[in-house]
Amino acid sequence: MIEKDKGIPKFTSYQKFVIVILALTQFSVVLDFMVMSPLGDMLMKTMTLSTTEFGVSVFAYAFSAGVSGILTAGFADSFDRKKLLLFFYIGFVLGTLFCGFANTYPLLIIARIITGLFGGVIGSISMAIVSDLFELKQRGRVMGFLQMGFGASQVLGIPISLFMANRWGWQSPFFMIVFLAFIIWLLILFKMKPINLHLDNQIKLNAFKHLVSTLSNRDYRVGFMATALMSLGGFMMMPWGSSHAINNLKVTADQLPFLFMLAGICTLIIMPIVGNISDKMDKFKLFTITSVWLIFMILIYTNLVPVPFWLVVVLNVFMMIGITSRMVPSIALVTALPELHDRGAFMSINSSLQQMSGGIAAAIGGMIVVQKDNYSPLENYDVLGVVIVFIIIACILNLKRVDKIIKNKQ
Repeated sequence: MIEKDKGIPKFTSYQKFVIVILALTQFSVVLDFMVMSPLGDMLMKTMTLSTTEFGVSVFAYAFSAGVSGILTAGFADSFDRKKLLLFFYIGFVLGTLFCGFANTYPLLIIARIITGLFGGVIGSISMAIVSDLFELKQRGRVMGFLQMGFGASQVLGIPISLFMANRWGWQSPFFMIVFLAFIIWLLILFKMKPINLHLDNQIKLNAFKHLVSTLSNRDYRVGFMATALMSLGGFMMMPWGSSHAINNLKVTADQLPFLFMLAGICTLIIMPIVGNISDKMDKFKLFTITSVWLIFMILIYTNLVPVPFWLVVVLNVFMMIGITSRMVPSIALVTALPELHDRGAFMSINSSLQQMSGGIAAAIGGMIVVQKDNYSPLENYDVLGVVIVFIIIACILNLKRVDKIIKNKQ
């Protein structure tokens, strides 16, 4: 039973455990995807890849994750969510292990596809669990804590991964992720309770009809569009972070881990604060404020020339705060759209679109950004920034529609 104090629901001890375990799964999955960005410069030089080829390696994970989300959407509400999480998470572990053994570009692409097929569904299952176990007034705080996995991957995961990659090769971070993820999988197996309340409210449709029914819901499609636009804006610039820092801003390989770590520390601090604010004020208003902040930071950062390292750190931190802060209110709003019996399908499709849009964004970014050779500066990075700004504006307009739909339901 949820305790209440002055109208603000408190978390039970079990809810706190669920938040921690989902944050850990978020940490491992996000790290597996995010680590490709700081390893990008190393990978392109080791395998002699072009920006387009590296963009394809990011797209391979995202596209397979998107396909997996669509394929699982129809039956996502037909099983205990704990069992689904266990199945796809162990597949993610095995796929990441394969990434560690990949020693050629084709093998890397295959490994990323396998990892994406399983890893891409985990986020949607987690969001469905959050929707089942936490009411709307709690979700801003929950999303704030879950997004800490994003920050933790930068504070701990990415600096440690870069340290390991510089000494034992770019494959070593993937072995580290496998070890951590397997421990998390055991915790889910032995400590998490079954999550099957939705089965009592399930409308009897076969998998295909359930998928079609979810896709045909007009309100749901507005939420899907919001998610797709968020991913396009968020992932179009991210894969080129390390290459831009090293080749354009003249950040050294030894300074790069600190750049990511300091941004991650600030993200860890700001996420719970944004989560609390999100539960106390209008979520769309908060999203708009953080989006406008991000627009200014992107225009500044993508036009940056070599400056002192401390200034690069400060500007990168400000930009990352904008990127992560807008996620909290937007996810909280979108997860309020589906009915209980549609949540698994909705979250699967939503996650699928998120992954595919992110992959498309990386591929498009790889075509906009040009690098003459693996050691020359990136070109057209400022053009990329302008494209992202227009996507952010479109996202604000679309999320306003989501906000209107939710308020009309209340």
